Amino acid sequence: MVRSCWKPSVEGDDGDESGRVDGLLWYKDFGNHLYGEFSMAVIQANSSLEDRGQLESGPLSSNHLGPQGTFIGVYDGHGGTEASQFVSDNLFCNLKRLTSEHQGMSENVIKKAYSATDEGFLSLVKKHWLNKPHIASTGTCCLVGIICNDMLYIANSGDSRAVLGRVERATKETSAIQLSTEHNVNQETMRDEIRSKHPYDSQIVVMRHNVWRVKGLIQVSRSIGDAYLKKAEFNKDPLPSKYRLHETFFKPILSCEPSISTHKLHPDDQFLIFASDGLWEHLTNQEVVNIVTNNPPNGIAKRLVKAALREAAKKREMRFADLQKIEQGVRRHFHDDITVIVVYLNPRLSDNNNCSHSGSPLSVKGGDPAYSY
Repeated sequence: MVRSCWKPSVEGDDGDESGRVDGLLWYKDFGNHLYGEFSMAVIQANSSLEDRGQLESGPLSSNHLGPQGTFIGVYDGHGGTEASQFVSDNLFCNLKRLTSEHQGMSENVIKKAYSATDEGFLSLVKKHWLNKPHIASTGTCCLVGIICNDMLYIANSGDSRAVLGRVERATKETSAIQLSTEHNVNQETMRDEIRSKHPYDSQIVVMRHNVWRVKGLIQVSRSIGDAYLKKAEFNKDPLPSKYRLHETFFKPILSCEPSISTHKLHPDDQFLIFASDGLWEHLTNQEVVNIVTNNPPNGIAKRLVKAALREAAKKREMRFADLQKIEQGVRRHFHDDITVIVVYLNPRLSDNNNCSHSGSPLSVKGGDPAYSY
């Protein structure tokens, strides 16, 4: 029997159940945020679920005097659960604090929130260095969306992806518009970027097993965590030898700084899809947008996860039902952990939003909130 080893947490009242578990799948089929509806699903493949998903709707500042809005986070962890859980627990809190201090939302506030969260995790690594050195090699990609004052902010470190579904007035078709920049050195532009930052290191990116990797270890060039590639003090014993570099380094190899884009919301903007790379590995942007366009909102995130799993099964020439029987850990050989959050945009609610919305705050998290030090 397949058993899920994690549980979600949901706070607030959005008129729907708190989410359900079906084997390795957790899903919340339908809920309401400030600007419309949303749907969320997470499927586990690793022995421990390394993905985390988060949606917060309500005050975006700690003093509750600042803007109201909706915050979406997808955190695709690697090397363990510690970094993604830490980001789930701390990034939004840091963002609210900094929004209060700077009296509003901005790209600068978002960058500072990422930096504060990364610094917090590196401090945690230092605190537990001797008894839990493995956490120095855990990290997470970090994709964030913030909807506030008719503006959409997209921030990304790593290779998760945000895609907008927009109706084209001339054709009435819904187009897929990618909003995030991905930091994966399998892309030539990302290899060029990290090489330019480390011009004296000829081995800053190397191909290993037909995959480009930073220092032969990791595919992403930006992340939160991965302390062993940010501070040389963590790249030594007692860190497991497979992560240790032969040479020391004098500047961080990886960065936590997100690429950020801003967009003025338009009435033709229908919905947003935030997902870890496990979804995009099997489905194109337009395929995902077509599925969302042609199906009802209720349960759409779960539908996208299952569409990706069907493609994964097809690639291995196996039945979808047989794939579903495979337990966590072994399942990782067939697909990754996948987190999907679909956020619908109701232009009427957006137009009427003047940052004084009085609805109940909403907090939804997919992952294992019981994990703590």
